[in-house]
Amino acid sequence: MTWTSLDFAPLVPLAVLIPACVAGLLVILLGFAGRARGAVLRAIAVVVLLLTLSNPALVEEQREPLKDVAALVVDETPSVDVANRSAAVQKALADYEAQLGRMSDSLELRVVRVQHKNLSQGAEGTRLISALQQAVRDVPARRFAGAILLTDGEVHDVPKAPDKAGLPAPIHVVLAGKRQEIDRRLVIVQAPPYGIVGKDVTMSIRVEDYGKPSNLPEKPAVLTIRRDGRNLRTEEVPIGVDHTLSFQLDHGGPTVFEMAVSPIEHELTLANNKAVLSVNGVRDRLRVLLVSGEPHAGERTWRNLLKSDPSVDLVHFTILRPPEKQDGTPIHELSLISFPTRELFEVKLHEFDLVIFDRYRRRGVLPPVYLQNVTDYVNNGGALLAAASPTFATPFSIYRSPLQTVLPGEPTGGVVTRGFRPQITDIGLRHPVTAGLPEGPEGHRDGQPRWGRWFRQVEVVAKRGNVLMRGLNDDPLLILDRFGKGRVAQINSDHMWLWSRGFEGGGPQAELLRRLAHWLMKEPELEENALRAQVKDGKLEIERRSLKDIDAKVDITAPDGKVTKLELRNTGPGRYEATLPVTQTGLYTVNDGEHVAMAAAGALNPLELADVRATESLLAPVVQATRGSMHWMVDGLPTIRRVAPDRRTAGRNWIGLVANEDYLVTGVRRLPAMPALLVLGLFLCAAAFGWRREGR
Repeated sequence: MTWTSLDFAPLVPLAVLIPACVAGLLVILLGFAGRARGAVLRAIAVVVLLLTLSNPALVEEQREPLKDVAALVVDETPSVDVANRSAAVQKALADYEAQLGRMSDSLELRVVRVQHKNLSQGAEGTRLISALQQAVRDVPARRFAGAILLTDGEVHDVPKAPDKAGLPAPIHVVLAGKRQEIDRRLVIVQAPPYGIVGKDVTMSIRVEDYGKPSNLPEKPAVLTIRRDGRNLRTEEVPIGVDHTLSFQLDHGGPTVFEMAVSPIEHELTLANNKAVLSVNGVRDRLRVLLVSGEPHAGERTWRNLLKSDPSVDLVHFTILRPPEKQDGTPIHELSLISFPTRELFEVKLHEFDLVIFDRYRRRGVLPPVYLQNVTDYVNNGGALLAAASPTFATPFSIYRSPLQTVLPGEPTGGVVTRGFRPQITDIGLRHPVTAGLPEGPEGHRDGQPRWGRWFRQVEVVAKRGNVLMRGLNDDPLLILDRFGKGRVAQINSDHMWLWSRGFEGGGPQAELLRRLAHWLMKEPELEENALRAQVKDGKLEIERRSLKDIDAKVDITAPDGKVTKLELRNTGPGRYEATLPVTQTGLYTVNDGEHVAMAAAGALNPLELADVRATESLLAPVVQATRGSMHWMVDGLPTIRRVAPDRRTAGRNWIGLVANEDYLVTGVRRLPAMPALLVLGLFLCAAAFGWRREGR
């Protein structure tokens, strides 16, 4: 396209040209005022001279028209999935793409789809304005035709001052949904991330009703609560006020709570009538009773290890003066503390989380009835750790007592006193207590641990349980067993203390005993046959532990009820893992046919689902600041028109996209409007005729 215009490029500075023009104008005026002869010719000569000094030229431009840019922003966030709004949005998208396609010769269309690819985006809400700004940031204002937002109005990145935010203009909004919708929402006001096992955990909730007509009766909502997939209780909750709930955590690790409230009549969606949260259970203090049968080199190691942990309350007794010791010392001169057998083994035994017998032998200090109490304590859910010494192989062994029922290893009567390095068994490589110990066999090509040696082991036969470590002659060194509701661990050597002293490089004594204690306390992360699931960094992480080779397949139930079958990959002895992207807020349930694990995904109160009613109030300031318009799809889709920059950009049933008619100059040719010879001839002719006229 060719465009011609007149341009001036003065031959003298404006500071000279302007006074010259003024002087010339005065000469012309004086000539006409005095009715002088030749005034007209003189005026022509002056005008020709001034035009020559201004140097006019015809500029011929080769222009390439540039298309305007329009943005079509499509809201595809979870709130649009409510009440079939998504179908309306997609229908509007198809209609507008067809209309704008017919304008493709002068208009470039950019379609921007706003979706939530992870749960963290749901917590931030719908961000249409930032998506629009990002899409057209390379478009100059003189080429921007306008933007159309297809949304439900739930937009959470509206600037506080839209008129000062530099938004592209105009912005038109076409809303999906209906006016005056009704919805109910369950809000978690306060919930602790942690709780103490066995003590009350308090959280606060609130039920809110939006858009509820005044003629509907005010009834309390019915709240249903489930804990770890099992029904806990049902209660009524008032509307619009905070309500406090109290629970008790019955185990360590994550406890998943599901809460749902009854729907209201004509409710928009049930998606925000429920909430899922995870509370991590921790133990307040681990109460340990340590009974040492006699002083020995490893006794201080036991004590220092347990006392160094601030979460452990330790009660430690060492039997220094057994009943058979008779040396004639008067009782009133003894400074030893009497062993409180009745208080510890009858009155307060159930208050301890763990009982440890370290090199203990029967000496008449603990009557059989008290040892039977320990057996009952384990059967009812308690934990027992027995560290054997050479006396374990004698007739005075605690195995020759009521504890025989719970101890998994039976002594043969032999004691080996020869150097050996503890070895992890095949089951031990699978068991969380011994798998992956520092400097263990997994980290070395020869499959041998790099631990220091022990020099004494009691020979036993494993009657029950799992043998995790072996010593000389493949005799059981560490046995774990479940008895009744409780658990038992048996260490068949009293030389573990050598590791803590660093003998021959030492070994992972502290880590091994920590894991033992946690397994005895039934901590979920140390369960040897378990299925675990957690949501981390937008992914569902699944782990299956087993002491046997299994065909690890799971069914994953998403919050919307969709079931996905997944095969776990073997990542190590007894360990199977898999990950799955998390796209929904709520509870994911993982089932392998034997175990069930649950994981809560998403924020407690995602902004995206805070209020899912369609609204025009949030985007109204943006529309006003950009000279846009607001429309509802239920009223019919407005048509699209191209309008001049100085015209209205919207009407009752139409949307205007500005026709800027911008262009790119590809070539310029400049032609003098007053050629030099022509100007000189005109000037000389006018001057000559003027002088001649004046001379008559």
